[in-house]
Amino acid sequence: MPSASIASIASIDDVAAELSLRRSDYLPYGEGVAKLVPQAAFVPDDQPLGGRLVLVSAVTPTPAGEGKTTISIGLADSLRRRGVYAVAALRQPSLGPTLGAKGGGAGGGRARLEPFHRVNLGLTGDIHAVTAAHNLLASLVDHALHLGQSPLDPRRIDWPRVMDLDDRSLRHVLTGLGGPLHGVPREGRFDISAASEVMAILCLARDYSDLKRRLGRILVGSTRQGAPVTAAELGAVGGMAVLLREAMLPNLCQTAEGTPALVHGGPFGNIAHGCSSVVATRFALRHAEVVVTEAGFGFDLGGEKFLHIKCRAAHIWPHALVLVATARSLKVHGGAAPAQAAAPNRAALERGADNLRHHVQSARAFGLEPVVAINVFAGDVEEELEAIERIAAELGCPVARCTPFAHGAEGAFALADLVRARLAEAPARPVACYLYELSETPRHKIERVGATLYGATGVELSAQAERDLSRAAAAGLADLPICMAKTHLSLTAHPHLGGRPQPHVLPIQAVRISAGAGFLVPLCGDIVTMPGLGSSPAVLGIDLTDEGEIVGLK
Repeated sequence: MPSASIASIASIDDVAAELSLRRSDYLPYGEGVAKLVPQAAFVPDDQPLGGRLVLVSAVTPTPAGEGKTTISIGLADSLRRRGVYAVAALRQPSLGPTLGAKGGGAGGGRARLEPFHRVNLGLTGDIHAVTAAHNLLASLVDHALHLGQSPLDPRRIDWPRVMDLDDRSLRHVLTGLGGPLHGVPREGRFDISAASEVMAILCLARDYSDLKRRLGRILVGSTRQGAPVTAAELGAVGGMAVLLREAMLPNLCQTAEGTPALVHGGPFGNIAHGCSSVVATRFALRHAEVVVTEAGFGFDLGGEKFLHIKCRAAHIWPHALVLVATARSLKVHGGAAPAQAAAPNRAALERGADNLRHHVQSARAFGLEPVVAINVFAGDVEEELEAIERIAAELGCPVARCTPFAHGAEGAFALADLVRARLAEAPARPVACYLYELSETPRHKIERVGATLYGATGVELSAQAERDLSRAAAAGLADLPICMAKTHLSLTAHPHLGGRPQPHVLPIQAVRISAGAGFLVPLCGDIVTMPGLGSSPAVLGIDLTDEGEIVGLK
């Protein structure tokens, strides 16, 4: 679908008016985009949140694609067309995936965010601000080493640099070469900006005061004696906060059908919690009847972290859950090759449906009864779609076919009606149902998540992971929630084991401490925090015409 022209989308003033915003509540940021001002954006706990929250998650991702964002946008559009004051609260796409293997993250077809190109290519510069704030702290770390003003041990620094592009050659680097004037030589790395702890902090902080507290708690490394050294001790908090001042404010955009959309934050779903910001979600719940949001990857990663991390920080809980599945993804989970996922293969779909069954079971462990959304692709076989409907019915889940990519809001009316029915049944203030209490040991939290979400029979902590947990306990951080870093392609730590794997043990190689964000990160296997470009990166198909039109962005 060609890009919508600026003339074809609603005025941002009209979009803001739909949320009952005054002109003083937001600042225009070019055609079709605005930023909320702090007085409007930061909603304190004593202000009621009258909206109802719908979380969109999915089965375990496959290369065939599931389309959570497209379903989320289509659902918000459909609810609005049904007379509901609905808003979408979504993450901002990172340039790395947009120009790399995945492509853009702003929906597609008739169910996408507008202005489409701006949303996918940096929007208001929030991710660039995260990059600058993160690298400012890295610069101050090396500055302190160079001047000998810090007890930091150069061998015990774990604060990388970041950039918002895919570049595998930067995963392991040497810095400070060239002699005494150029710093202290040491090993380091680059992560992608979405994997930065600063991004996670931005998305969990409630206001500027909370932002500065969290930034100050960041652990950049330790002394030779093992004592932690924080960003606050290096004097970094003020400068980092200044760089993040505008990035803390949610962006108001719209869907292609004019539904208000808050696009803010984009933490990775493996090394971080994979959700849009607390500030944007609470604001949306204050100003809309229904808020549709999504969590990264499948329910085992994004959904679990949304509930255990974001909901705790935001003091919210979803009123309804949508699980997205496709015939193609279930066939891949049943053993079909991704390249053959479009071909009819009923046997593979029946096998792969165990993955859907597992996620429904996991959702119910949190007290959530999911609605199943079948994202229908062109060429899907009727017999296979009927099989998914039968399986969902056997699980006791309402199910709807959805075609928002092709048909916009009309393609998600059936889902919208099921969600409205579920919302009508839900209490106004649903009670949170966590799998673990924060007071429990980190190992117990890991075991609970591993058993319930991944089907693991146990966990195996390496000697390094044991040392990391002891260090967290010594620093008084054992009561933090956990943020499991695991491949998104499997319920196990092995990316090639799809479906619903047989009983397995979850290996924990190490545990990172994200003290500023406020969680511990158990590393399950090799976790790549700086992606590399694929064999055919999306950027090779993107161009700028002589008239200034962007073409090829998907």
